[in-house]
Amino acid sequence: MSDMNARSARDLGMDRPISRRDFLDGVAMAVGTLALGASAGCTSRPGPPDAVETFPPGIPRAEVSPPSLTGLRGGTPESLSVAHALRDGRFWQHAGTPVPTGEHYDLVVVGGGISGVSAAFEWHRRNPGARILILDNHDEIGGHARRNEFHPAGRSGPLVGCGGSRSIRTPSVWTPEGKDLLHQLGVELKRFDRYFDQRLYGELGMHRSVMCDRETFRRDALVRITPTTRTEEWVRPMPIAEQAKKDLVMLFEKPRDWFPGLSQERKEERLAALTYSDFLLKVCQVHPDVELFCRTMPSVMWGYGTQTFGAIDAWGSDYPGFGGLGLEAGKPSRFSSPSMKKEWKAADPNIYHFPEGNQALVRMMVGRMIPGFTDSTSMDGITTASFDYGRLDLPANRVRFRLSSTAVSARNDGPPDTAGTATVGYFDGHRVRTVRAGAVVLACWNMVIPYLVPDLPEDQKQALRDAVKMPVVDAMVQLRDWEAWQRLGIDRTRWTGAYWCLSELDHPVTMPGYDCPKKPGSPINVRMLAATCRSELGPAAGAATGRNELLNTPYSRLEYTIRDQLARLLGPGGFDPAADIEAITVNRWGHGYAPEYCRPWNAFYPDGPFPADLARRRFGRIAIANCDSVPASRADAAITAAHRAISELPT
Repeated sequence: MSDMNARSARDLGMDRPISRRDFLDGVAMAVGTLALGASAGCTSRPGPPDAVETFPPGIPRAEVSPPSLTGLRGGTPESLSVAHALRDGRFWQHAGTPVPTGEHYDLVVVGGGISGVSAAFEWHRRNPGARILILDNHDEIGGHARRNEFHPAGRSGPLVGCGGSRSIRTPSVWTPEGKDLLHQLGVELKRFDRYFDQRLYGELGMHRSVMCDRETFRRDALVRITPTTRTEEWVRPMPIAEQAKKDLVMLFEKPRDWFPGLSQERKEERLAALTYSDFLLKVCQVHPDVELFCRTMPSVMWGYGTQTFGAIDAWGSDYPGFGGLGLEAGKPSRFSSPSMKKEWKAADPNIYHFPEGNQALVRMMVGRMIPGFTDSTSMDGITTASFDYGRLDLPANRVRFRLSSTAVSARNDGPPDTAGTATVGYFDGHRVRTVRAGAVVLACWNMVIPYLVPDLPEDQKQALRDAVKMPVVDAMVQLRDWEAWQRLGIDRTRWTGAYWCLSELDHPVTMPGYDCPKKPGSPINVRMLAATCRSELGPAAGAATGRNELLNTPYSRLEYTIRDQLARLLGPGGFDPAADIEAITVNRWGHGYAPEYCRPWNAFYPDGPFPADLARRRFGRIAIANCDSVPASRADAAITAAHRAISELPT
């Protein structure tokens, strides 16, 4: 490291002494894969040299609260190593003969995220006495629905954040199955009118902003956008070409009809054949700086940028440039993506959010199925409840949740059409064990299923492999205070080209017994999101390339970029990353958002046939759930997929 880089690292707090707390939390700790990984080479491709461990060595699991672990979380090397060994054909060379546990369940669910737990919950509702086993490769329940906890000095109780599935988005248009689950759990959405403080940041003079960053333009320039700021006012100080400024104002204020003389149907067809980047550059013929400024606009919601995002969905998202086309705004285009159609002009405010995000729903379901796991399963009590992870997998439980247990096989016990049971194998960190099941729900990623069920028809395997998920990284950064944010008058920042495309203060949600930070001098969580898809390659190839790059990015680099970007953003407001950043949790989701059918990439959409219909086909005693089977990256989609899978299975 050069002296300049060393000084920069010191300035950012990267050279601070590692306390025992940091060590136990796994910061800068090398991962050690258990048993099979050590003997069979089951680490994923040569991993980050400072990848972190999930459970600290020497500390009993029952004494560790997974949400309070910091450092690298989510898709850690430990949670992914077995699946990667299966993919690479190395696992069974060293796994040994599977050992039967002698356990028999009415239902075995592979995947403990929202879809898998919803499947178990629905089966349990229909069959209260049933024996159910949920298997998951992570050390925490909820899959991508992940709770992060911090314990800043002077605060009474933990500061809770969300590291994955965040909100009950547009509940007015949720699926019937999703709405019914909320009703069963006692989630009364009207309460969020009181719990979510929609005025807090605005009353403090804080608004949204865009960082025209030096990765994209010649220097960093923060553009603050208030509800009353005119376009030409916030465009004026941007570090872009003068022609680009004129073009931006035109796109926002008075765009032309780019397709004069064409009918609405023909205009929609033209948009459906373009990405938003192509629309800007080839149709509107704006200065290239305009496209660079807009490139990350869809990244938070979709996991990729405008080089992949379709122009037809950009129109539906009210992106600039479409106002002169004269398209009817009252209904979506037939080419609009499924979620765009479903949520078209839905007026729901973005307030339906537990402090821990949608893991609250998972914990409420698990608490109702497993006695003693939590002391509260109510909407008002779940955030402050205590949880006993030691209760999840007790032999006396009718429903058991087995963590750190990666499924490696699922097969029908006989021909699929006549089999009465199925056998599921999983790796427990030492050996492969098997359980017998009357029915199986695979609520894991579609692309994993061909390795678990090698007897599937080849066309179904290919359809499953076609579901390539978008890689995302969702980090929670606990700050000593948020005074610099207030001084700058911002609460949310989109970056145009830096590694992290979003920096925002956490949602101000106060639940009974839990207070959100209300004073700028108090500790707060900041969300940082990175969408690592290489969008210029298209969704599938871009996701695969971006995922490979992400899995080979060391934690130290992720931490450095967090500190660097927050220093650049907040430094003018007096922010000192070495002193003001107190903890970081990086939730790495190499297989993040489910891919949704969209134009211009899926020529079969919207008429079909759809690969998901083939991919999710039941195979004897084995049914398939999860968002990939819809496909849609929404919590209610995961719930509906679970109900469908349960309904397909023989009881």
